[in-house]
Amino acid sequence: MNATATQPVIRPVRLAERFPILQRTVRGRRLVYLDNAATTQKPQEVLEALTRFYTHTNANVHRGVHTLAEEATAAYEHCRERVAQFLRAPDPRGVVILRNATEAINLVARSWGRKLQAGDEIITSEMEHHSNLVPWIMLARERGLSLKHIPITDQGELDLAAYRKLLSRRTRVVAVTGMSNVLGTIVPVAEIAEEAHKVGAVVVVDGAQLVPHEPVRFDELGCDFLAFSAHKMYGPTGVGFLVAKPELLEAMEPIFGGGEMIREVHLDRASWNDIPHKFEAGTPNIADAAAFPAALSLVEELTPQAIRAHERDLTAYAWEKLQSLGGLTLHGPADPQRRGALISFVDEHIHPHDLATVLDTYGVAIRAGHHCAQPLMRRLGVVATARASFAVYNSREDVDALIFGLLAARKYFGLA
Repeated sequence: MNATATQPVIRPVRLAERFPILQRTVRGRRLVYLDNAATTQKPQEVLEALTRFYTHTNANVHRGVHTLAEEATAAYEHCRERVAQFLRAPDPRGVVILRNATEAINLVARSWGRKLQAGDEIITSEMEHHSNLVPWIMLARERGLSLKHIPITDQGELDLAAYRKLLSRRTRVVAVTGMSNVLGTIVPVAEIAEEAHKVGAVVVVDGAQLVPHEPVRFDELGCDFLAFSAHKMYGPTGVGFLVAKPELLEAMEPIFGGGEMIREVHLDRASWNDIPHKFEAGTPNIADAAAFPAALSLVEELTPQAIRAHERDLTAYAWEKLQSLGGLTLHGPADPQRRGALISFVDEHIHPHDLATVLDTYGVAIRAGHHCAQPLMRRLGVVATARASFAVYNSREDVDALIFGLLAARKYFGLA
């Protein structure tokens, strides 16, 4: 799977030069960073944008009339406009700037959830991150709602036939991931949304893993709410987004009260600001929002299509290499066209934590654990997995370093 002739060719080694942290060593070896599903590294242009804001622009937004305040407000609103433009969202007013994808999903659960009544149903799935499970569990407890879950097949994909049977006239919300952070499975969101809308349900998509790795257009996704975080796509931590149809945000009540989110306040009553500001109480994370457009520009420069092609090539290469070792269980779809840029695996003799520790001694950073997906771990019959996840700056040499480290771990534990 190579990029087509019309797409830029991603040269990961040269690209890595734009990420200062990738120039460092770990335990005397070249850093091989394969924990990108947790957070990506930041290019020089994002670091410079962050420094530039604090050096030249720092002020609060939407309040002052002095030059710095106006420039800060412009930088903050530019982030909103760039996100809307990047995702082809219908209106920047439908972009709420929050701390992360988790907060975005919680906002929908706490605000849209007020419309639900006892006996109404929410559908999620077995492959959800806790961020797209716990908010709905909390809401269901409080309001007497019914939770249903789409099962996964043995191939690690959602069972769509079972999903259609779960839908009913009481279904009010369908909340699914766009791409599993454990299985790598790419979920057919548009198909799920079409079915959900037939019964009048709104569709919430956890796009934390999807948006950084796949070409995503909000209008083509077909969902009503899309949540994602900046830090998983080369931007700063502490900034996330809820992208929604403006008319849905108009129909929702704020969940945090305070400054900026109001239109008028009396001692005993208040009215709310226009969208999206009524959901952004208090001083927001201005500097990091101002820096995020630099990350979006990087993605646009490379193009999402070329990023997908590069990462799928890398994932397919890693899958083949890992499978050739033997003694490993690889989770998720084997078809690289049906999965994103990560692979979770379990060595039959080495605990994932031990494996990750040994790999670290070779400068290779992977994730080990339940990945905030404990129900999925139970479904898979494991307590943890090792996970290697890729980004634009990763190369086949990085995969080779992973394989070298795995063989070294087996030797260390007397297995080879």
